[in-house]
Amino acid sequence: MRKATTQPVWYRLFPFLSWMGELRQGAHLRADIFAGITVALVLTPQSMAYAQLAGLPPHFGLYAALWPPIIAALFGSSHQLTTGPVAVVSLMTATALAPLASVGSDGFLAYAVLLALLIGLFQLGLGLLRLGVLVDLLSHPVVLGFTNAVALIIASSQLGKIFGITVANGEQHYETIWNTLVAALTQTHGLTLAMALLAFVIMFSLIKYAPKVPSVLVAVSITTAISALTGFAEAGGAVVGAIPAGLPEFSIPTLDWEIIGQLLSSAVVIALVGFMEAISIAKAMATRTRQRLNANQELIGQGLGNIASGLFSGYPVSGSFSRSAININAGAVTGFSSIVAGLAVAVTLLWLTPHLYHLPQATLAVVIVMAVIRLIKINPFFHIWKVQRHDGIVALVTFVLTLLLAPHLDYGIMAGVGLSLILFLYRTMRPRFSILSRYSDGTLRDMQIYDLPTSDRIAIIRYDGALYFANAGFFEDQVLAVEAANPKLRFIIIDGGGITQIDATGEETLHHLINRLHDAGIEVLMARSKKQIVDTLRYNDGLMERLGEERIFPRIKFALDYAWKKLGDDYDNINCPLRRK
Repeated sequence: MRKATTQPVWYRLFPFLSWMGELRQGAHLRADIFAGITVALVLTPQSMAYAQLAGLPPHFGLYAALWPPIIAALFGSSHQLTTGPVAVVSLMTATALAPLASVGSDGFLAYAVLLALLIGLFQLGLGLLRLGVLVDLLSHPVVLGFTNAVALIIASSQLGKIFGITVANGEQHYETIWNTLVAALTQTHGLTLAMALLAFVIMFSLIKYAPKVPSVLVAVSITTAISALTGFAEAGGAVVGAIPAGLPEFSIPTLDWEIIGQLLSSAVVIALVGFMEAISIAKAMATRTRQRLNANQELIGQGLGNIASGLFSGYPVSGSFSRSAININAGAVTGFSSIVAGLAVAVTLLWLTPHLYHLPQATLAVVIVMAVIRLIKINPFFHIWKVQRHDGIVALVTFVLTLLLAPHLDYGIMAGVGLSLILFLYRTMRPRFSILSRYSDGTLRDMQIYDLPTSDRIAIIRYDGALYFANAGFFEDQVLAVEAANPKLRFIIIDGGGITQIDATGEETLHHLINRLHDAGIEVLMARSKKQIVDTLRYNDGLMERLGEERIFPRIKFALDYAWKKLGDDYDNINCPLRRK
């Protein structure tokens, strides 16, 4: 057998060393350069649009699209994941900052940078401590309900820019949308709506009939040219306006501890949601490329990417589904493609910003809507409902609460996580308990389901789940019910194959149960118990003294043989319903 190879320590500290050598192959280098440029054609306009979704000036999106994709690619584990501004994290950033400062104010901008730094530090800490498992608290139903709700919130939040109107924000998001729709009936700016429809038609047509053409870039280029030639801004249309030229400077955000305290819970939620989005995308691509991922290393990469964003005037970032798909479909082989994309953004900041002045805000709104539409997925709700009703309830409740409680998005996702944990606890409090008997094919099955006869002297019970504090009482009640229903009972065989673990409460309950049954003249036999369960029982000297090593069996057959032998001639074991025919 070949020994498993371990990576050199330098490869764990600097993951990019594992793929840097591949660039010596000209074909790989050319593929990465092409993929990086292709991604940059989408990254530039998307990052500007997402920055505005976060309530920030467009150039903040460009800053967040410069260093984060480069740093995350160098220190993450995925070779094709592209990091930068994304819709969900952008909206969550806006909702986290809204209670602290007015949109567009200096405080709002400063807090956005600080939030990126906090998120990065939290993700980096999780990665270094190997705590990526915490992300599993965000179950699939919670993420499904949350992302569908957020997609609707994001899309509807762009209606004002599409109609060219501004309304006062309501206390809840749905109130703002209602105000927008009412205002749109009488105040719609015709040219803005026309520009939005043009951008939509261009993007939709190219996606459907020419999917390889960068639809976002084409729509941005055409509408920007029309805006400049027709004087769209002078006619009341909203445009991006002047964007500061040059690269962002390194600066450490002001550490206001009072503000940090208020941002901390939002930073934790955004960090987990952002990483969940990133690792899900990375896993999907790894299945295609057969690359081995390291979730903790990816946390480190995402954390360092957010830290870089915070240190260079950006805002929170994550892995992008749409741009990662473009990246891998364009032939990206290594993380160098993300470096190329970042450098392309640098070129834009240095020399191309004047050409973005006339870019219509309505076009950026359509870019956002087109990007989030793909996040809306209805069929998985029905699938989850069929698989596990409780999971369907979690997904639906998370979806509804996220919509109703917006802009407080963290409330919706925390409610979903809390409900999923409560329902999980409820299920484990009442695991499956069954009395077994012999089926016609020789297997042992639930006597009630299959209407099987059983012995009045021997009962075989199966318990599928952990025996712990929340269900130990249920287990005891079920066993005592078996005793009460069978007055001639002499042996209870516990099929331990389904008992995965036992805690102190479960052990103590089992101890008292065995004592009670022993006093009633009933012997308890353990069969097929896992080694860790038996080892735990051996720590309790009193329990093992009463149970006895001779009553622990590797197979149910041996436990039955023991019981039949002890019953002797007083019992017709040849015709026992538990004997294999």
